Amino acid sequence: MRVVVVGAGMAAVRLAERLAGRAQVTLLGDEAHPPYNRILLSAVLEGIHVVDSIAMRVPDHVDLRLGARVAQIHRAEREVELTDSRRVSYDALVLATGSIPTLPPIRGLVRLDGRLHEKVHAFRSLDDCLRLDAAVPGARRAIVVGGGLLGLQVARALSVRGLGVEIVEGGNHLLRSQVDGKAGRILSRDLRRFGTTVYTGARAVRLTDAGLVLDNGYTLDTDLVALTAGGRPSTALARRAGLTVRRGIVVDDGLASVDDPTIHAIGDCAEHGGRTTGFVPPAWEQAGILADRLAGGGATYDGSRTVARLRATGLDVAVLGDPEHTDGEVVEVTNPVLGSHRKLVVRDGAIVGATLVGDLSRIGLLTQHYDRGTVLAPTEPGALLMGDRPTLPAALPDDAEVCACAGVTAGRIRACISLEDARSSTRATTGCGGCADSVRSLLASRTLEGTPR
Repeated sequence: MRVVVVGAGMAAVRLAERLAGRAQVTLLGDEAHPPYNRILLSAVLEGIHVVDSIAMRVPDHVDLRLGARVAQIHRAEREVELTDSRRVSYDALVLATGSIPTLPPIRGLVRLDGRLHEKVHAFRSLDDCLRLDAAVPGARRAIVVGGGLLGLQVARALSVRGLGVEIVEGGNHLLRSQVDGKAGRILSRDLRRFGTTVYTGARAVRLTDAGLVLDNGYTLDTDLVALTAGGRPSTALARRAGLTVRRGIVVDDGLASVDDPTIHAIGDCAEHGGRTTGFVPPAWEQAGILADRLAGGGATYDGSRTVARLRATGLDVAVLGDPEHTDGEVVEVTNPVLGSHRKLVVRDGAIVGATLVGDLSRIGLLTQHYDRGTVLAPTEPGALLMGDRPTLPAALPDDAEVCACAGVTAGRIRACISLEDARSSTRATTGCGGCADSVRSLLASRTLEGTPR
């Protein structure tokens, strides 16, 4: 079976891995770089990782073509046409085109010749990261536009590099799409402690020679402006092919286009049940399900599992589900002095949403309960938030998820002989890094139990 994937990002590589030996896979990537872990771009900017360390291994059987931009889909002929007029035939076509940055409505970002102002940097691709990295040594001050997950990661990276950093967020608090005001205020407090100034409820309206002008009248002096707010699914190719597109490419429970059963979409560009995701864990879940279906299985996607993680120096955030918009009883513990906020949303005894800020020691156990829909006793939600730091790894069953980014279970970690083996064979610890302690503990407990190493 000839499976052609438009895109060579994280979801595309996961799909290729899962189809190993079961299909002839071609990845068409429009970037010049081999596939890489986009989650770790801010870590490259910060200096924690080098570029080579974030490369993703592409299976040997895969035909990877770099710099291959698709111009058109010919549905009747089941072919895609590249910009150089070459054509590639397919039996199944997968659109994994991701998302593209959108410029916020700030005057002065674009010069008259159509190029970005020399101070302005997007942050979506490896090329964006390298361009911003090259500009850091000659800068003193930076402004990050957007207080979401990516914005906080970039702000911390620039701050660690020695720049004075200011964050401009139009909402009332940081991470407004994921957490409530209490958690947002704790994050602002932590950032101020690190020397970063946060402006919430303010919007940038104009970039001038004097600096970035806000709608409250302030002008912020800056050498760099990093744009992390605003992005949309990349759907132009699908639109040209006549596929149904709303915000994303509309797919059914089998992740096939509602217009053409031979065309599928996964990752940021896909819209299922009226929702797009924008996070890696759902994209990898979709890749696994689609691989099963292309190989003749009957797996379906219900779009229910969402995990968001922030791992930046000094900032730890994990969000399960959509705790701010999910009905249920709320159990929470907040300690702004320690910079800790823990919140569970419980419905019919099961955890249907959670927020952890400042202390992620409980994330493994909470994720296990969340995924399984465990029905808790009335006292358990409070005990989960108030108890001592759990010693989870040795007690975790083999099917419990340890790494949310890569979807790795405790059993897969226990099967590894070393940390390097775990990283290379499962990708655990190579995403946001939040599972590193659990992985090390699992490997250590494996040794203590007498398993040969």
